[in-house]
Amino acid sequence: MAEAADFQGTSASPARRWLRRTGALLAGAPLVAGLLQFSTASPAQAAPSDSVSVSLDSLSPSAPTDGDTVTVTGTVTNNGRQTVTGAHVGLRVGPLLNTRSAVDAIARHPRSTQGGTGTEVGGKYTEKFPKLIPGIAEHFSISVPVDKLDLKGDGVYTFGVAVSGQTPARPWDQVLGVERTFLPWQPSDADTTTKTTFLWPLISSVHMTARTGAGESQTPVFRNDELAEEIAPGGRLAQMVELGKDLDITWVIDPDLLASVEAMAKGYRIDASGDTSTPGPREHQEIARQWLADLQKAVTGEEVVALPFGDPDLASLAHTGTRVSGSLSHLKDATDVAALTVKTVLHVTPSTEFAWPVEGAVDPSIMKVATSAGADRVIARSDSLRESSGLSYTPSAARPVGGGTTAVVADARLSTAFEGDLTRADTSTLAVQEFLAQSLEVNAQTDKQRSIVVAPQRTPTASQAQAMATALTALQSGTWSEAQDLSAAAKAKPDPNATTRIPSTSAYPSSLRRQELPKSAFEQIARTQDKLDNFQVILTDQSRVVTPFGRAINRGMSTSWRGHRADGNSFRSGVEGWLDDLADQVKLIDKSETKLSGRSATIPVTVQNNLVQPVGHLSLRLTSTMPTRLKIGGKAYYEQSVDVSGGHSQSVKFTTSANANGRVGVIAQLYTEDGQEYGDPVTFDVKVTEVTPTVMLVIGGGVLLLVLAGFRMYTQRKRAAARQAEQEGTAEEGTEGAPEQPGTPEDRPAAESGSPSGEDAPDQPSDPSPDTAPESADPSGTGERVDR
Repeated sequence: MAEAADFQGTSASPARRWLRRTGALLAGAPLVAGLLQFSTASPAQAAPSDSVSVSLDSLSPSAPTDGDTVTVTGTVTNNGRQTVTGAHVGLRVGPLLNTRSAVDAIARHPRSTQGGTGTEVGGKYTEKFPKLIPGIAEHFSISVPVDKLDLKGDGVYTFGVAVSGQTPARPWDQVLGVERTFLPWQPSDADTTTKTTFLWPLISSVHMTARTGAGESQTPVFRNDELAEEIAPGGRLAQMVELGKDLDITWVIDPDLLASVEAMAKGYRIDASGDTSTPGPREHQEIARQWLADLQKAVTGEEVVALPFGDPDLASLAHTGTRVSGSLSHLKDATDVAALTVKTVLHVTPSTEFAWPVEGAVDPSIMKVATSAGADRVIARSDSLRESSGLSYTPSAARPVGGGTTAVVADARLSTAFEGDLTRADTSTLAVQEFLAQSLEVNAQTDKQRSIVVAPQRTPTASQAQAMATALTALQSGTWSEAQDLSAAAKAKPDPNATTRIPSTSAYPSSLRRQELPKSAFEQIARTQDKLDNFQVILTDQSRVVTPFGRAINRGMSTSWRGHRADGNSFRSGVEGWLDDLADQVKLIDKSETKLSGRSATIPVTVQNNLVQPVGHLSLRLTSTMPTRLKIGGKAYYEQSVDVSGGHSQSVKFTTSANANGRVGVIAQLYTEDGQEYGDPVTFDVKVTEVTPTVMLVIGGGVLLLVLAGFRMYTQRKRAAARQAEQEGTAEEGTEGAPEQPGTPEDRPAAESGSPSGEDAPDQPSDPSPDTAPESADPSGTGERVDR
């Protein structure tokens, strides 16, 4: 009353209020002490319920009907320190569940005893254990006719296995452990069935590199041999094919997987350290051929959806890739090649109308990117496109979201039912029963037929695939669901009450955003594409390079790199590095300093092609850094076209003219036909000299010849003078005492002379002939050319 008065505004002194509060605390102290004592005792009382664990390893049939016998197997293990006596394992049937949320609550805590464990079937449908020794697992198997389970009506029941017994500390019968699951009960055909589409993904990580062999077969090089393990009997992908062949499913396939297995079947190599590789085992080629043959049979008559080649990460493209020019063009290329790959390998025509973002998470930018390559149907998930209108039922999957685009919204609960570690039998069994329970609850929500889509994880493990197949087998043989392919689900009449609002970009899950490809990945992809564009124009057979590198670029933006950033970076760097290595096989050979004499000369430059195929569409430009001193072809630079056969070199000669002596830098550079520089330039010096040692040698030889000619002329004249003197002496002796004739010998007529004279006189045999041309004062010509 006093507190009420105070609350209503009645004043009281601070002392009185302090006394009242102290009294209340003292009065409540015993109650608090009692609560503390109860909470302290609770763990000891709850301990027995956790002291024995129950594992429900199998439940068959998963969805029983009238006349069936339910068989449950599993193990019980005493985890405590005391021996349990008088133990028995029994089956318990709980109340009928009416909502999907009720199924969720039990699935989150299957071993909890809160809310009751249900009524034990009892009687002979139990299995007894006189003792449960600590640490020892005991197996049990119980079979009970379904009519003994006292199932009142159609629906989903809580179904559990409980172990009861006594311990020395608590010597009375009590529940020591329980594991609860679900029992779907729909013995007769439902008035309205749900059309269920189950996607069966055949997707793997990236296995092939951009490297291929140099021969005509272009043997592919794989990153590792893990793909062989996946497609080998018992492997993950082998089981996916084996399990899926008997199910009514929609196959969702990454064409890169088909291309990789086909390449393996024809012969492959495995990347080793450095630039080396080792041959793939021949038996793996046979495994690849067999897997493809099995898959071709499995997909016959079933719908096949082809994802873009390499399964590109649409969210990463939308959030970071669009900031790098050209990124979306790779998505279009990956989509175009998808249908051709599937049709070539599997001989079926796939649907390429669907895009599948990671975990079905979408926002406006993802929707825009997903449809940019031609897909008009986007597989989303209901935990992304959440219902906001308070629907009491699960609407059909198809949602028109504008612009001619349909969002096919998969059910989140059903799609995530098989995630986690399902290698243990009990976890697998619980996953199967929860899936069936959720499916039956969906069907019971309304009497209107709906189309539901299930889009599981992209790369299920072998154990997850087995659980999926078990659940689907039970569902497709059940009475409340019928199979439907994905295209039919996308075309189904949409529910007008279902949401069509795409969530904002800020609503995209941060856990998924952290796994996205960084912007640097798309920058490297763009850089590699530019290099490929520059390289391919010089090739005579572009497909040998464009095809493997184009597909490698698609793989560089694969969804499989999520959570493996370092591996993704390494792969993309490897693609770019290998392309650089190939481009470097066509290059200029380095030159040392070249010396030119005279005013003109020819300079050779060598182009080397170490590729297997010929190259062309190239021009070689030689540029003078000092055209006033040295010109190439009469200009500052000169170009010549280049065509080089595979494995050969070609020498290209350029005519140069020098105007002055000295050293001049010259640059040789290859260009593609569109004017882009190709490869690294080669720079060398040209030393221009007017007189070189060779010229000096020529001049020295000429001087020597002149000296020899002068000496010869001197000796000949000396001999002629001696002969003339001798002749004159003889003449004087013959004419001694005769009268002397007037005049000199030059004045005498030629008939009277001893030798002819004048221009008409013939040359004497002893006269030397000239061996040099007459000297001229004109400047020397430009005909001196030195080939180097």
